[in-house]
Amino acid sequence: MQEDNFETLAIRLQTERSQYKEHSVPLYLTSSYKFDDSEEMRALFANEKEGNVYSRYANPNTSELIEKMAALEGAETGWVTATGMAAIFTTFATFLSAGDHILSSRSVFGSSHQLLNGIFPKWNISYTYADLDKKEQWENGIQANTKVIFVETPSNPGIDIIDLEWIGQLAKKHGILLIVDNCFATPYLQQPLKYGADISIHSATKFIDGQGRTLGGVILGSDKLIRQIEGFARHSGPAMSPFNAWILSKSLETLAVRMDRHCESALKVAEFLEAHAKVKQVRYPFLPSHPQYDIAKKQMKLGGGIVTLTINGGVKAAGSFMDKLKMFSISANLGDTRSIATHPATSTHAKLTEEERLQVGIEQGTVRLSIGLEHINDIIADIEQALS
Repeated sequence: MQEDNFETLAIRLQTERSQYKEHSVPLYLTSSYKFDDSEEMRALFANEKEGNVYSRYANPNTSELIEKMAALEGAETGWVTATGMAAIFTTFATFLSAGDHILSSRSVFGSSHQLLNGIFPKWNISYTYADLDKKEQWENGIQANTKVIFVETPSNPGIDIIDLEWIGQLAKKHGILLIVDNCFATPYLQQPLKYGADISIHSATKFIDGQGRTLGGVILGSDKLIRQIEGFARHSGPAMSPFNAWILSKSLETLAVRMDRHCESALKVAEFLEAHAKVKQVRYPFLPSHPQYDIAKKQMKLGGGIVTLTINGGVKAAGSFMDKLKMFSISANLGDTRSIATHPATSTHAKLTEEERLQVGIEQGTVRLSIGLEHINDIIADIEQALS
């Protein structure tokens, strides 16, 4: 058995078993733990001894998920949170102070934009946006007080790609922390830490769960950086529940086979849409027409499960297309077994101005498709009848 293979690690890496020798990792639904004596309690709270003291700090289920995710991503260790946005906020809040500056890709999830634009300025933390494909904007955007570079790749929902190796070298040259939102790719398709990222973040709610059941966030990086995040998270409390950690750990066992299917179907959908007369534009990393196609092929195993299209006719045409879909769900989520259609301009990115949306390729006719695990013929047939 080659335990360094992704699929095998995801299934066979299991550290927590009880005296009952269960085959599948058990649930540890406890808020606290008992100590053998007062000395053990003191030693654990003083970090002189390894062990569980309180499930807001650690739990056998969250610890098992962390170990598995770190192994799959090629990280030393990690931390898990209640949601993906809790993971992003916790990471920023750990390393930023009043007066600091963030250099971010312009193409970020709507809630990430709200953090940068609406929440952090209250604490005198500023930001500058750069386009993923404009290297001069990144180089010119670095300030003396820049502490973090933040990117999504592929981005949500514009499917923009940044050269991780290049941005990693830029961050290292200036001594800046590089944080990558790796949600769309998952550790199966892309491992940012290998290209120079310091921290990789996932909304485990999406493809890692893969079935629309639960919420979760994962932060991965070096032991030195994660220990700082742990110090902040222990006391600010964005903890993942043991039950959610148990679900997500089990979900990882099928991540590779699910992503293979998502990606295979998504590419076929993208190719179909690109040839359709009513479609103005299609964005998918492994389409040769994608402007960063060569970069995507270099740093991603496959193209992912998200296809973004813009329909001729604006918001009216996009709404008509979505309303005519029979099998696709209309939802703001993604990464599910079920195919999902989302209209970013009126949902996930509704808080952005029209100008801000256009800057990241979100038009009124733009629709994000999360391609599920249904039969590809049924997926394409539903899209085809809705467009016609």
